[in-house]
Amino acid sequence: MDLEVEIGRLKLKNPVLVASGTFGYGREYAPFLDLNILGGIVVKGISLKERSGNPPPRLVEVPCGLINAIGLENVGIERFLKEKLPFLKTIDTKIIVNIFGDSIEEYALLAEKLEKSGVDALELNISCPNIKDGLVFGKDKRLAAKVTKAVRNVTDLPIIVKLTPEVTDIVAIAREVINCGADGVSLINTFPAMAVDVNTRRPRLSNITGGLSGPCLKPISLKMVWDIVRTLNIPTVGIGGIFTAQDALEYLIVGAKAVQIGTANFINPKVSVEVLEGIKSYLKDNEFKNINDVIGSLIV
Repeated sequence: MDLEVEIGRLKLKNPVLVASGTFGYGREYAPFLDLNILGGIVVKGISLKERSGNPPPRLVEVPCGLINAIGLENVGIERFLKEKLPFLKTIDTKIIVNIFGDSIEEYALLAEKLEKSGVDALELNISCPNIKDGLVFGKDKRLAAKVTKAVRNVTDLPIIVKLTPEVTDIVAIAREVINCGADGVSLINTFPAMAVDVNTRRPRLSNITGGLSGPCLKPISLKMVWDIVRTLNIPTVGIGGIFTAQDALEYLIVGAKAVQIGTANFINPKVSVEVLEGIKSYLKDNEFKNINDVIGSLIV
């Protein structure tokens, strides 16, 4: 059974990855599963400088989902390279580093620092505002193109651009980043949301609003993945509401080359391995010898 897939120049031994912000820096989940089984690990988002994030409460459960306002807390690039990356290099899987910045220059500098570090690919979180003009990179195709091009100019690493759902035409954004050197796109990032405590009449998050993830996003993300694949036919990674092998297979059938599991990791640390085993069983039961025969096999 052949499970290998390709996201542009990035080859993965199987299509199951874990999503940034839900799996720490990898070591946190090592007691619960064999990390070597995974197709790849997308590490917690990294910025130039260490960030402490927002004050608690930073997480709130809602029907069919989770709202987080962590505030992009992370150790910063220097500590990541010294303290976190050595362990990640011991794992027999692809290591993808999610990066974000307040300016195009910051994205490029992060990419330069990671270029010779031994990581396998970069994921650009463009759901962040550019402090120079206040616009979110991922909402403006001009800015999305500029940041992708700036990173491509300083690194030969495969680049995956993580797209925000907060746009009227996600296909247009995907087209721009691919034209500027991205190897593929991943989608979707969390969706802005909030929750209120009716007893206190106060927001349930200290930040008031946060990012919604979980099963409620799957139908939205699935449709956006389908739109991109059928229109552009580019390497796409599906993210949003994957809790079971069936969830993952929906994304693969509409054309995603791989999937990232996020919120489900908090509920079941072993979910990624269980999803992979479920995919294998599906292939066996349906007499598929190659995962690529399932990818994009939607019958319409």
